[in-house]
Amino acid sequence: MKRKTLFLLVLACATGTAFAQQAVLTEPQIRAKLEAEGYTKVNDVKFEDGVWKADAKSADGNHVDVRLDAKTGAVYPDEQVANLNQASVTAKLTAAGYTNVHDVDYEDGVWNAEADDPAGKDVEVKIDAKTGAVIGKEKD
Repeated sequence: MKRKTLFLLVLACATGTAFAQQAVLTEPQIRAKLEAEGYTKVNDVKFEDGVWKADAKSADGNHVDVRLDAKTGAVYPDEQVANLNQASVTAKLTAAGYTNVHDVDYEDGVWNAEADDPAGKDVEVKIDAKTGAVIGKEKD
């Protein structure tokens, strides 16, 4: 390592600035990102330890603590949460041709619903909590 580079690295470490990450995204951008992903009641947004942190309610109504990448805004909840609420899941299933959608609930990281599939068969479906896509289906 060159002497000047080594000196600058030692100086940076001594002043505490060597690895300090700065936030690229602003607090309003973080709030908008969370709301766009289905979070509500976003509180206590702060930049700390190189990441954004916040408290919020997920689309399925659970309280979660989230961390966000300071540069990309990628969201990391402290537990698996749904980005869609019950009404959104019902609307997505209806748009996909399902009828008589009922008993929509969120459990173990996926949405579940009972409905008649596009062919008219009574089925229980498993739905991706982030996209609303049907990821599994079985005869009810």
